[in-house]
Amino acid sequence: MADSITEFKLPLSGKLALITGASRGIGEGIAFELARRGASVILAYSSPDSTPKIESLIQKIQSLPHKPTAYPVRADLTSPTGPQDIISSLVAWSESQNQKKLQLDILINNAGLQLVKPVGNITADNYHKIYNLNVLAPLLLTQAALPHLNPAGHNRIINIGSVAARGGFKDLSLYCSSKAALEGLTRCWAAELGGDGTTVNCVNPGPVQSEMLDGIPREIVEMQRKNTPVEQRIGTVGEVSKIVAGLAGEDGGWVSGQVISASGGWAMY
Repeated sequence: MADSITEFKLPLSGKLALITGASRGIGEGIAFELARRGASVILAYSSPDSTPKIESLIQKIQSLPHKPTAYPVRADLTSPTGPQDIISSLVAWSESQNQKKLQLDILINNAGLQLVKPVGNITADNYHKIYNLNVLAPLLLTQAALPHLNPAGHNRIINIGSVAARGGFKDLSLYCSSKAALEGLTRCWAAELGGDGTTVNCVNPGPVQSEMLDGIPREIVEMQRKNTPVEQRIGTVGEVSKIVAGLAGEDGGWVSGQVISASGGWAMY
């Protein structure tokens, strides 16, 4: 009975999760929710300026009653070597923990970047900046992580997209199209990796109050809010984080290759 109670209260106990873009917004919320449910979490971030935010998040996580592990790792995911740098750092860290080999159970590809710019003004540098982080980084990090996934299978890979992938918003060509590409990667990886019970899904948040939302033109945000059936409001980080955490656990075992709209039923989706 005690084991059943523990499983219910801490359904991710014993799991190790890597979350990119963990210093703020949805990434921060996901990291905390996974830890709250029992997972040990690796907090990947890119900017030295975000170090105080990561340190604050670690304190918050470690103040939970069950004292989950939270480990920070900083790397530039826009660099072709950034994803492998993260995994190499984690291999060294894991080996220092009683000489254990790195064994990941959950990978959350959350880090992303947006750009508001008319199509006539988009440059090749703009394209590479957005696509290197929103598309290439998840691909390279997933590749680098594959040899270190739990060999018992039933791992969880969750990509964080956006309803913008299907929204066709003005002046957001690169962001919208990069998130659409992430949906395609999700379906292909689900087909390739499911043999051992590993699932791959994409969660597409609608507008969520965060720093990133502050960069979206207000008319777009207001249009989305008005077209959201559930209470005609903006979503919260916590609501999206709980959806991701649910997919990351045992309850997500029969869901793969799917795009889940975490948007309150946004009408254009």
